[in-house]
Amino acid sequence: MKMSCSRPKSLKDCLHHAGGQYLWGAVASCATGDLLRGTSLRESPAVCAGRSVLIATRSQLATALALIELDGVARRIVICPPDVPMARFPSVIREAEVDAIVSDYEPHDHAFPAGVCRVLCGSVQPAETTTPEYHSTEWVLLTSGSTGMPKMIVHNLASLTEPIWPSLDDGGRDNGNPVVWGTFYDIRRYGGLQIFLRAMVGNSSLVLSSAGEPVAEHLERLGKHGVTHLSGTPSHWRHALMSAAARKIAPHYIRLSGEIADQAILNLLHSFYPASQISQAFASTEAGVAFEVKDCLAGFPASYSGKQNGVEIRVVNDSLQIRSDRIALRYVGDAGGSLTNGDGFVETGDIVELRENRYYFLGRRNGIINIGGLKVYPEEIEAVINSHPAVRMSLVTARRNPITGSVVSADIVLKETALKEVPGEGDVPERLAKFRKEVVEICRQRLPAHKVPATLRCVSELRVAAAGKLVRPQHA
Repeated sequence: MKMSCSRPKSLKDCLHHAGGQYLWGAVASCATGDLLRGTSLRESPAVCAGRSVLIATRSQLATALALIELDGVARRIVICPPDVPMARFPSVIREAEVDAIVSDYEPHDHAFPAGVCRVLCGSVQPAETTTPEYHSTEWVLLTSGSTGMPKMIVHNLASLTEPIWPSLDDGGRDNGNPVVWGTFYDIRRYGGLQIFLRAMVGNSSLVLSSAGEPVAEHLERLGKHGVTHLSGTPSHWRHALMSAAARKIAPHYIRLSGEIADQAILNLLHSFYPASQISQAFASTEAGVAFEVKDCLAGFPASYSGKQNGVEIRVVNDSLQIRSDRIALRYVGDAGGSLTNGDGFVETGDIVELRENRYYFLGRRNGIINIGGLKVYPEEIEAVINSHPAVRMSLVTARRNPITGSVVSADIVLKETALKEVPGEGDVPERLAKFRKEVVEICRQRLPAHKVPATLRCVSELRVAAAGKLVRPQHA
C-alpha cells in the first residue's frame, strides 16, 4: 500500500508521526522523535534561520541531526564530506556564501575562519522547540572530485526525495515488519544521503556507517539492529562478502549503485542471499536517481529509453543522458558551467552498448585508457575477469610498453577459496599459473586482442575511495 500523505515542507515534518524510528551510529544513537522535543544544537536553530550553513562534522549522526533541524530553517545547507581537505574550506565557504558553520569539532581542532557564526552540535538535549520562519532550503552537495576539483551541486528536498515517494510502503513496513535501512555509504555523499532520506521520509530506522570501522564490525552492527534494506557500491559489497561476518545479516532488499554492477557481483549476491531482492540503481549527484533494475541482470532493458515515471532517458553517441525533475538545480558559482545541455538533459558521462535489446555499461567517458592508439574502458575488461569463479574483484590499468606505448594490466583479488576453484594438481605457484592462463583465455574468447591483459598480478586488496568506488589512476 503506497503512502498517500502530502509531501512535507521540510525534513522535520516527516517526524511528526514517527514512532520507534532510530539513527544508530557506531558510538551513539538517537530516537529521531527526540528532535520534536529538543535540539542537537548548542544554540537555538533560529540562529541559523535564513543563513547559508556549512555542516562540517566528524560524526555522521551529528550531520543527520543537523540536516533534520536545519532544513526549512537555513537558506542553504552545504554538506561537507569528511575527506574534503582543509585547504578547500576557504573556497567552499566563499563560493557558497557560508555565514554559519555547524560543527562537532572543538574550536582548537579546526581553524574555521573568523567572522562566520559557529554553532556547536552534539547529542540531543531537551529544549523548548520553536518554529523559525520557513525557508525553501537549498541542499549543496560536493562531488567526489575523483577527476579534479570537487564541484558544488544544488538540490532541494523535492529533487532529492522525488524518486523516493513512488516506492514507499505505508508506515515504513516490510511485509508488516519495520524497515531498517543500512548503508556502506557515508550520508554526506549523494548515495548515502539518498538512503538517509529514504529512512526519514519512510518512517524507518537507519544504521549509519563509520569511517575507519572494520567491515566485520559494521556487519555485526547491521545484524544486531536487524537490517532489512542495505545499500552500497559493488566494491562495498565485494569487500563485505570477503568477511565471515557477511553471514550475520540477511537483508530482504539489496541495493547497488555508484559503480557498474557486472554479472559476477549480481550472481554472487544472489547465491549468498538467495531470499533477497537485488536492485541496481542508476544515480549521480547531478542526475539524481534515474531508474532501478530488479531483474538481477547486468545493464538495463532497452525499453527504459524514452519517458517513464517522469524520467526521460536517451542514448546519444553511446552516452547516457537523463532529464527529469530529480536532477540537480544548478552548480554553485560559475566554475561548474551548465548542468544540462540545450535540451535540458544531464550528460552522465556513462558509455553504454546495445546488445540484444539491452544496454550494457562499458565505462566512464573520462576513464578511457589508450592501448596502442585504441580506446579501452577498464570496466569492460574487469567484468570479464570478474566472471572467473576464483576472482573476487579486479582493477584494470594501462602499463607502459616500448612497442605499443601501453598494454592492459590487471590487479586481481582472489576469493578466499580461490585455488580450490582452479582444478588440477600442483602447488600454489603452479595453480596460480594455471589460473592466469584461464583468465587470459576467457579474455581472448570475449574481447578483442588489444583488450586482453598482458600482465596479471594477484594482490591482497584494492584501494576503495571514501565514496565507495575503486581508486583508479589518472591517465593522460
